[in-house]
Amino acid sequence: MWKVKPPVAFPMETRYRTILESLVPPDPMSQFHLRRFSPDEEFPDLSRNSTWMGRILTPAMYRRQFHRCTSSGVIFDDVIRPGLEEPGDWSSPVSVGCVAGDAQCYVLFCDFFDRVIEAHHQHTISSQTPEGDFNYDNLKGTCDLDRSYAARCEVSVVRGVDGFCFPTHCSRGERRQLLTLARRALQRLEEEKLPGQLLLLEELDQEQQRELDLDPPSSSQLRIGVARDWPDSRAVWVSKDGSLVVWVNMEDHLRLVSTRDDGDVAEAFKCIGINLQKLEEFYRELKHPFTWKQQLGWVSSSPADVGTGLRIRVHLRLQHLPRHRRLQDVLKRLRIHMHTTTESPALYCVSNVATFGPSEVGLTQLVVDGVKLLLAMEKRLEGGRDIDELVPTQK
Repeated sequence: MWKVKPPVAFPMETRYRTILESLVPPDPMSQFHLRRFSPDEEFPDLSRNSTWMGRILTPAMYRRQFHRCTSSGVIFDDVIRPGLEEPGDWSSPVSVGCVAGDAQCYVLFCDFFDRVIEAHHQHTISSQTPEGDFNYDNLKGTCDLDRSYAARCEVSVVRGVDGFCFPTHCSRGERRQLLTLARRALQRLEEEKLPGQLLLLEELDQEQQRELDLDPPSSSQLRIGVARDWPDSRAVWVSKDGSLVVWVNMEDHLRLVSTRDDGDVAEAFKCIGINLQKLEEFYRELKHPFTWKQQLGWVSSSPADVGTGLRIRVHLRLQHLPRHRRLQDVLKRLRIHMHTTTESPALYCVSNVATFGPSEVGLTQLVVDGVKLLLAMEKRLEGGRDIDELVPTQK
């Protein structure tokens, strides 16, 4: 099985050493009295695991993490459980296969998390603080997407709230307190001339759930603990004009979504940027700012969302390009992902793979440029011409 070659030294762990020693008691597991054997005996079978966790984790690394425990009780086996429950397969895009139970996990288990983040996002973690950029005026070419191909677009962003465990590990009391904070912050947003309504999931009827595309928790979500006590303290806030939806206590503390049927990525990005910054200010005033780590940027439960937490999705009508032999090579070079949708066999969703490295504007521009190139290729194939000269160099 292919493995990521372990480095000779562990600079991230060395850098955080003093922090780790101050956070971890001499024998944290003695507080729990769990019946566990030695790390070598507890090491999971990863022979058929295709996730980044399965490719990166080694017995030596497992031994280093084995006796560590965050102040809220997250141990390393909690971190890798998603990858053990859903090992993936070698024909699908590689998932991270791990989750953080709280923000402290990114420091305490940095030896592991840093390498998963670098592998998934293809960006090296450095001592420099990631810089954000929500200036929508810096976007270029977002208004000239061919609407006969671009069906709609969606821009979303996730945030964790400081001082609370993430959804896989939080208690009922924490979840209810998070809902209270969200209610107060969103009420302030309504006072900023964006009227809306907060709906508790437990009060939604089937028609409302269909309108919101709300599915019941998956078996994977139930197994890893994201859907514990469902639907207690889960909610969704919907703006009156339909421009913004905010999900509360789902897979993350907060998820903001702006969807447009006209494919105007810039307007969706603008809506997210303006309202996210307002909510960030409101939460800071409530003494619970969004969770930030100096070398990672914004962090939430999944390492796949660190950095910006931003996802840009554009739905395209394509007939010829999905069957082309070079499509996967093109997508890899553009650093974007494309998959079919359940709505139509000819409707495909194009999105960014990484959220860490480029700024918010940089990620959005990457997807927009990628979509425009895919459409140019589709039009060439419609005319019976070749697309080899349009294939980009590796980004």
